Amino acid sequence: MPTRIHPTAVVEPGAELGAEVEVGAFAFVGTGVRLGHGTRVHHHGSVEGNTVLGRACEVFPYACLGAKTQDLKFKGGNPGVRIGDRNVFREYVTVHAATNDGDFTRLGDDNTLLAYVHIAHDCVLGNGIVMSNCAMLAGHVTLEDHVLIGGYGGVHQFCRIGAYAMLAATGKLVQDLPPFFIGDGSPAVVRAYNKVGLERRGFTPAQFARIRQIFRVLFRTGHTRAEALEKLRSHPEAGSAEFQRVLTFAAQSTRGVVPGR
Repeated sequence: MPTRIHPTAVVEPGAELGAEVEVGAFAFVGTGVRLGHGTRVHHHGSVEGNTVLGRACEVFPYACLGAKTQDLKFKGGNPGVRIGDRNVFREYVTVHAATNDGDFTRLGDDNTLLAYVHIAHDCVLGNGIVMSNCAMLAGHVTLEDHVLIGGYGGVHQFCRIGAYAMLAATGKLVQDLPPFFIGDGSPAVVRAYNKVGLERRGFTPAQFARIRQIFRVLFRTGHTRAEALEKLRSHPEAGSAEFQRVLTFAAQSTRGVVPGR
């Protein structure tokens, strides 16, 4: 199928469109944008700035990708957005460019951002993430692979969410949420491990058992955070992938790990 551009769409000189790209009615593709093979920009969608989309992405009506950062520290230059393959941006999603010249807001592959989601400047998203309607990320947030954020969930700047974790609907995250767990509340606390999400990802009974042990040590024993992490490091299962993922995440935390309840 050849590239198709609706007569009312605006594709500025200097934009690069791959094979089989579709640009719908009244859509806008700006100078410097690159759209990968099979990507579709629906009617009234907008992709601008120093923005690259990979293969088979889909930009729904009124989504806006690549706009200038809202960070008041912006000093000019040409920061941008880099997006992988098979990402879906539903209606009114906004993904803003990074703040500093040469930096990028980054999304991996196979992410689904539902209506009104906002991704601020300098965020880094992994793969297989789902963000429900009206969820919002402040600047410099990192989401690892297979994170789920419920509707109206909000994440404070510089926070991190670990792989396979979930922030529940309307949750307000102000510290780092470790892999495998569910954060809920305002501010969010860890209430459980993400059993349903892990089942959907094919985790084994042995993996579940290790994650339950991590949950108990971190959030149910009454230890201080330092004591709990030391117990994880000295645990017989400490060498397992699940223990190592949590320990590495905690060691890299700058805002502190959310408490349990």
